Amino acid sequence: MGMFDSFNINASGLTAQRYRMDVIAENIANANTTRTEDGSPYKRKVVTFEEKNGNNVSFDTIFGRASSRFKGHGVKVSGTFEDNQSEGNMVYDPSHPDADENGYVIYPNVNIITEMTNLIDASRTYEANATAFDASKKIAQQGLTMGQS
Repeated sequence: MGMFDSFNINASGLTAQRYRMDVIAENIANANTTRTEDGSPYKRKVVTFEEKNGNNVSFDTIFGRASSRFKGHGVKVSGTFEDNQSEGNMVYDPSHPDADENGYVIYPNVNIITEMTNLIDASRTYEANATAFDASKKIAQQGLTMGQS
């Protein structure tokens, strides 16, 4: 592993988690959006990650390898997908402009509690990557000062 590989790995984690926080913020902002451009309610978006420059091998294969032969390359966003698994919330509000003939409005499938939990998770992961980046920086600085004495 090169001297700057740890910087690249931590930077990729910071970037990925920042993107995840942006998508969560978009979900929260659209929690009450009942009509999008296509006329349907907003659908919650989910971010997925994968190993950067990875071989897409299983965990068992990676775990079985000796740690000295495996080096990480960081993480990347593999995609942002709409959550089609959960249904939107039906609320009785006959005065709403998007109400159907029975007076029900379909609200987005965004659960604020879930989104806030995911936001806390992404924030803490971001902080962990920032701490690891600082530790890598201190190690590199100490290595440089050792050569001076």
